[in-house]
Amino acid sequence: MSGVSTPSGPRAAAPEGPGRRDAEATKAVILKAARYLLARHAHADITLKAVAERAGVSAPLILKYFGNKDALFARVMSFDTDADDLLDAPLADLGRHMVRHVLASQRERGTDPLLRIAFAPLHGDHGEILRANFRAQVTERLAARLTGPDAGLRAELAVAGLLGLGVMYGIARGPHLRETDLDAIADRYGTLVQEQLTPGT
Repeated sequence: MSGVSTPSGPRAAAPEGPGRRDAEATKAVILKAARYLLARHAHADITLKAVAERAGVSAPLILKYFGNKDALFARVMSFDTDADDLLDAPLADLGRHMVRHVLASQRERGTDPLLRIAFAPLHGDHGEILRANFRAQVTERLAARLTGPDAGLRAELAVAGLLGLGVMYGIARGPHLRETDLDAIADRYGTLVQEQLTPGT
């Protein structure tokens, strides 16, 4: 993991079971609620109480799982896990995969792996952490997979295409885009993204 402002420490091996699964599901709900609020409010204005109410849990439970507000939002401001899924395809098929993943994340899970970077200006100094994580974990990581000239520029252009898609789907809520089959969009828009990843192929 590179350039991340997330807490780390030793993890005790935990047995899999209903309790473990419930805890992981609750953490996911809390993170989703924090992301939702971070995309709409300045970091300084978000309270643990607001996150708890959005997630349908208690504030002490958030403290139990994440320690404090800063630790929670350090997780929210990291793109590392999202990038793992976003980039999980061979380079020759990556454009289509990324397009489909962005849309499926919004349509099926109500989240977007990239879109919160658009709200960095809301967050003051924390916005710079968000930008630094985004560069290190998304665009620079993608660029490292590319061959040929201008890899950094091509990676940023490819990701810009994904961000535009996410804005049109999730914020502008384009009706034609939202009504069209995911695979059909991935086939059409994925070629545009792929042209930046493997130009001329």
